[in-house]
Amino acid sequence: MYKSVTRNIQVTVEPYYIAEESDPDDKHYFWAYSVEIVNLGEETVQLRKRYWKITDANGQVNEVRGAGVVGEQPIIRPGERYEYTSGCPLTTASGIMSGSYQMQSDSGEFFLVTVPTFSLDKPDPRRVIN
Repeated sequence: MYKSVTRNIQVTVEPYYIAEESDPDDKHYFWAYSVEIVNLGEETVQLRKRYWKITDANGQVNEVRGAGVVGEQPIIRPGERYEYTSGCPLTTASGIMSGSYQMQSDSGEFFLVTVPTFSLDKPDPRRVIN
């Protein structure tokens, strides 16, 4: 798991390879990642926008921006958590993702929360040494 805290907002990400959705012979690899956002502060926040920078093993970069996450702009009160799962396809067997969420506080202030950089790695098959 990967974890970061920005302004009392904790973001934890757990990526995992989905072999059933992948076809290495066709250079199609798919990962899911679960995200938990916890409000450790004293002010209610709302997740307004997301930004992702996805880099594959060849250095090819894809940037994704949009409103909310998985079609929602959740309100997260002090002590509450919000969880969601999404996915990422790549044409290489590994890559990395980094990003941020734009939050809005109760007072109307916008601020960025860092998503920890996390690795997307296809598990290697077990090797037997004789």
